[in-house]
Amino acid sequence: MSLSLNSRKHSHGFTLIEILIATAILSIILAALYSTFFLSYRAIEGMDESMIKLQETRKAIDILRRELDSAYYNEREEKTFLQILDRDVYGKPAVQLMFTAFSTLKPGLSKISYYIEEHDKKLTLLKKLESPFREQETEGVDIIEDMEGFAIEAKYNDQWVKTWDTEINKNMPDEIRISMTVMVKGQKVTLSDISRPRYGRSL
Repeated sequence: MSLSLNSRKHSHGFTLIEILIATAILSIILAALYSTFFLSYRAIEGMDESMIKLQETRKAIDILRRELDSAYYNEREEKTFLQILDRDVYGKPAVQLMFTAFSTLKPGLSKISYYIEEHDKKLTLLKKLESPFREQETEGVDIIEDMEGFAIEAKYNDQWVKTWDTEINKNMPDEIRISMTVMVKGQKVTLSDISRPRYGRSL
């Protein structure tokens, strides 16, 4: 009795339908992963821009507060003063602030100006640092671009007023409130701080 063994190995490959289904599932997974990554990236990018804007604003307020803390006025010294001029642009507060102070950026007394300029309906806060003792043309340096408002108020008789002039008041206010408004993620955010000038107040 002859016994012949024919061992046949049957190897089954993937059919075209299986490959197409697998490809479709893989495409769906990759699309979902890409969408999640893209949204996360956009959220992080938006958060970074918002954080930078807020940090710039906080830094500007902190510098201005310290400068106002060192603001100097003496009725007997003609070149010393503090002026808060109430202004607005497109209904947004755009105060002009000028005062003399002892700045850390240059020795002696300095004339410091903060003001708003408008370009293409966008407000930019600028700063000038000059000598109060000689006339000179100095260009303003950009501090914050695309602002929603810049407001300065002085405390007078326990009330906040929007204007001040030492030539009229003959005195420095006890407190000065600084407010800067910027747009963060489509919402207006206002940051504020209080300065208490140390020099030139009546006791």
